Amino acid sequence: MPTILGQNQYGKAENRVVKITRDGATHHIKDLNVSVALSGDMDDVHYSGSNANVLPTDTTKNTVYAFAKEYGIESAEQFGIHLARHFVSSQEPIHRARIRIEEYAWERIETSDANSKFIGADEVKHSFVRKGQETRLTQITYDGESWEVVSGLKDLVVMNSTNSEFWGYVKDKYTTLQEAYDRILATQVSGRWRFNWSDDEQKMPNWEKSYEQTKKHMLQAFAETYSLSLQQTLYQMGARIINHRSEIDEVRFSLPNKHHFLVDLEPFGLKNDNEVYFAADRPYGLIEATILRDGCEARIPVDLTNL
Repeated sequence: MPTILGQNQYGKAENRVVKITRDGATHHIKDLNVSVALSGDMDDVHYSGSNANVLPTDTTKNTVYAFAKEYGIESAEQFGIHLARHFVSSQEPIHRARIRIEEYAWERIETSDANSKFIGADEVKHSFVRKGQETRLTQITYDGESWEVVSGLKDLVVMNSTNSEFWGYVKDKYTTLQEAYDRILATQVSGRWRFNWSDDEQKMPNWEKSYEQTKKHMLQAFAETYSLSLQQTLYQMGARIINHRSEIDEVRFSLPNKHHFLVDLEPFGLKNDNEVYFAADRPYGLIEATILRDGCEARIPVDLTNL
């Protein structure tokens, strides 16, 4: 039975690169995990094994490290744009480059004045501790003419200890869940947002500021929404981003409901006045949705793991 080659790409995945920028005695860290995927005129390598159009994946790895030195790493997005443009513009058989980046944040360790006089003032500016809040993400796709930049984060755990209810839902003969009028609302945010920057003629966003402000609006919406459902909170988070960040047209969230159930303390003669909870890790409700600027079409995949 005849067969044909379908969509394909190749590259080097998970290139870990750490860039130290030395500003005198003060050091700055960018810690990235970079995955490169290239596609284009690659039929022959699949059909006959000819490597005439193949840029080795080892070369893509080397390019990541060389570019960290040559261009520095101003932001994950800017670094990915440099890489994608290079691969498409320098290799004729390559028509499309997709760069995925995870960024791991570090923060400076603060030391007291008393300590610094012993270890030296210069030394306190190059000690860091890994931040544990979230992992920053971006994906840059370039076809030689247009760009698509989708950024986001994962593993950002948030909680409201009150101002959340869940009641008035459908009940059938299998329903045992009790209605809640004061509950814990907790989730582990996985989110992506798509920028409307797509052309070199457009003004490029300030990637670092955009990420900081987008995360800020997301967290403020989570904290300030009196929630009757996690779906309502999700929508408010996305809507606030769209309404405050003009460079973003689409936001997609995947929010697992990290359930906290009140423990029955009556067998011990104790009253549990919304104080003691059992934190259940599974099974969990999974709430997912896309929030769009009016007039825009959705492009972020439903399955965020495929981004």
